[in-house]
Parts: sequence; structure tokens; C-alpha cells
Amino acid sequence: MCAAALMSAPGAAVAVPPATTPVTDQCPHRHTPPPPVDASEVVAPGSTTPTALPVPTPAIGGERLSACGVIADPDAGPTPERLTSAAWLVADLDTGAIIAAKDPHGRYRPASTIKVLLALTVLDAGLDLDKTVVPTAEDWSQEGDSCGMGPGGHYTVRDMLSGLLIVSGNDCAHALARELGGVSSTLTKMNSLAAHLRALDTRATTPSGLDAAGMSTSPYDLALIFRAAMGNSTFREIISTPTYHFPGYPPRSDVPSDTPHPGYQMQTSDQLLLQGYPGILGGKTGYTDDALKTFVGAARHGDRTILIVQMYGLSTGDDNYWTQAQSLLEYGFHAPSYTRVGDLVAGPNTPTSTSATTASGSSTMTTQADIARQPITEHSRATRVLIGLVVALAVVILVAAATRLVARHRR
Repeated sequence: MCAAALMSAPGAAVAVPPATTPVTDQCPHRHTPPPPVDASEVVAPGSTTPTALPVPTPAIGGERLSACGVIADPDAGPTPERLTSAAWLVADLDTGAIIAAKDPHGRYRPASTIKVLLALTVLDAGLDLDKTVVPTAEDWSQEGDSCGMGPGGHYTVRDMLSGLLIVSGNDCAHALARELGGVSSTLTKMNSLAAHLRALDTRATTPSGLDAAGMSTSPYDLALIFRAAMGNSTFREIISTPTYHFPGYPPRSDVPSDTPHPGYQMQTSDQLLLQGYPGILGGKTGYTDDALKTFVGAARHGDRTILIVQMYGLSTGDDNYWTQAQSLLEYGFHAPSYTRVGDLVAGPNTPTSTSATTASGSSTMTTQADIARQPITEHSRATRVLIGLVVALAVVILVAAATRLVARHRR
């Protein structure tokens, strides 16, 4: 994503403007993510390239969310400037109201933000958090970020979930997938859960978020998944943890004169949490060459919790990704409470599919009854007014008829 050079005349000095939000008004990613920049998505010989996921019609969450440019309410003021993400979203985590978004249903690669879906899948499966697991060579040899698992080490499911979310360990992701029945079984469970949540832009093709053919999600889906995960007390605890002591492992038998590998204090990759951004509840980062920078997280000020998603973004020299994240959070906090351009909707028959975090930090689950009690839309408000007028008219007619009958009886 390079800024275009502007020239006022031939031979004039070239002025390169600051990086700004890439234009997506023409919906270039409605069906598939941007083209890959490497060979990570080349399918193996004899394998079939996954077809694009269907695009739901109407758009999940509201008709306005079918647009691909910036979707915002003027009453909330101008959206933040100097954003480098091709797509982003700001929502109220408690009510599910989407405050503003850009290309909310555009398909992008999640990178490690998909680990939120993996963590929720593990927690929904009810794995014993205190169960001890011995890793395999395939676990500790995974590409990319690592928790630091090693041969002969012993790690609890809680250790691995912590490493998964705090330092985005791909070794922990693979080990957790084994505990769920293997990578193939885990992907089936992850995608089933995504569909259950109505995250219909999402297809996980690796449990860790490493790029692979067919992988996709969207800002809307990441918001849905993160909101659902925040309904789980274990997830909320881990995602808000800035540091965690991860166990070590004994000397390797295949390395002469090897010494013990002690545990260490891992630090979160979420810089908002690590640096103490006021009210931060936590978040999940991601990056690959094809996905670029991604982030999903939430913060609370007063009685309001704001959830943000950033996808396909970059840092610039004087405006890094964390500054951009803060600007999106501040935009959400300053928007009027009635601002709503769409909704994070609950899945069909899923009383625990979405959640809200109260001021005390407890979780309240959104049920179908809760959905019925959510603030009505302009369309439903107009319908209720019309029904009221019809009822009132009927009452007037009945009263008039009764009056005439009484008058006739008196004659």
C-alpha cells in the first residue's frame, strides 16, 4: 500500500502524503482476500484450491454493512485520520451496536487473530485446564512465533492457552489442536463454531493463523468471535494478562552437554495492555506477509466498552498501529450512545454466542430474549407507531358505534 506521488508541474518537487486508509469503495475484497505476496497459499499437488465462501444477502448485521467504504454516522464526528488498515470496525461490546466501520464484510486474512476462535473452540470443548500435555516434535517445530515448548516439557492446557493468546505461540496452537483430535478435526470444529456464531466470512485453514489457501475472515466476523470469547471467564482472564510464567523443559538428549531450559516470564504482544492504556481489557495481534497487521481488542471507560478490529494494515514512521488503535477506541468512546450503523447479531439458537462485560467485569450472556429486548430500529419503531394508530382508530370506531347504540336505545 504505497502513497501516490503528487506533482504540481513537470520537474516540480515530489510530495508524498502521509499513508491514509486504502480505498475499498468498489469492494475489491467482497469475495476473497487480497492476492498473496508469497507461495504460502499454493496448494499441494493433487489438492483442490478452496472456492470462495458465499456472500450472504442481505448482509449480516444490517443492510448498511453491505457497503465497502467508510460507514459512519455524522453525529459521531469525523472518523480517525491516517489509518493504514484497509478494513476496520468500532462497536459497543455490551450492546452489539456497530458505531462505524470500513469494509466490514471484506474478506481478509486473520493471521494470529484466528487464535481467538481456536481458544474459544478449546474452551467450548471443555478441556481440563489442569491436564498436563507433553509436546511432540511437530508441536515445537512449528513455523513462526513460539511459546517455547520443548522435548520432555510438561504443560497444562492453561499454560498452552496462555501462550496461545499472550505471545501467539504457534507451538501451543498445534499442541491444543492435537488435544482437540488433530489439526483436521480442530479446523472442522473451529469452522463449525464460526458458522454457529454467524461469522460467515470466516474459514480457518490453519489453527494458528499461518497463511494457507482458503483462509479468510472479516472485521465483522472478528468482532463477533471476540465478543463471544469475552463471555468466557477464562478467556477474559487470559486476554487481560500482561505477563505469564511459562514452564521450561529439561536438557535435550539429542544435544550433547545441553543444560536445562528454565521457564521464563512471557510478555503480551498487545502493547495497549503492556503499556497500560486506560481501561484496556486485552486484545489479540496478528501479522503475516500476506495478512499484514491485524488486531482485535476492547477497552472500557466508565459504563461503556468499545471493541475495535483492524485488518490489513501497516505502521508508518510517525503513526504506528497502536496509535491508530487508540484513535479508533477514542472515536468509539466519544460517539453518542445512540450511534448505530449495524449490529453484531447473535447466531441462531445460540444463547451463549455473544456476550457483554459489565462494569464489574462479570459476563452477561446475550440470549434470544435479550435480542428481542435490544433497542428497536427505525423500521421497527415506525411499524409499532403504525400499529398503534390502527389500534387507536379501531377504538374510536368502537366507541362511536357504542354511543350510537345507546342513543337508539334511549329513544
